[in-house]
Amino acid sequence: MTAEEYYVNEDITVLFKTATSFPDGIQKAHKDLHSLLSPSDRRTFYGISYPDRNGNIIYKAAAEQVREDEAKKLNMEAFTIRKGKYICEVLKEWRKDEMSVGRTFKKLLSDPRIDKKGYCLEIYVNEKDMRCLVPLDPSYSRKAGTPEQG
Repeated sequence: MTAEEYYVNEDITVLFKTATSFPDGIQKAHKDLHSLLSPSDRRTFYGISYPDRNGNIIYKAAAEQVREDEAKKLNMEAFTIRKGKYICEVLKEWRKDEMSVGRTFKKLLSDPRIDKKGYCLEIYVNEKDMRCLVPLDPSYSRKAGTPEQG
């Protein structure tokens, strides 16, 4: 699979649970997040990760906010996924090779066009497939135009 450009058309507000550790705490963070949300609400789920000042990875299991005051009502923090251009790769049936997620992000992070202040973004397309994205530097996005994808 090769990386492609992907455009997020608008800012997306998400609610999140921070994993207690990386990568071991990821599954529990997602489980805790799901337990707080109504299964009847149709929403997209995400994973957001970035290094702290010491180089430790912070991981947030996140879900699209579907009501304006949802974060406050659930006593949760919110994060904004920025609109703009990302470099992206889709992982089909990623659970069959969970290490492929790390390998894919390592490859995406090596692209010289990425936003050095950005983050790694997982979009869970469905139960089997994941989209891995890293935002491109805004100066690159302005120069290159914005094809409509997403």
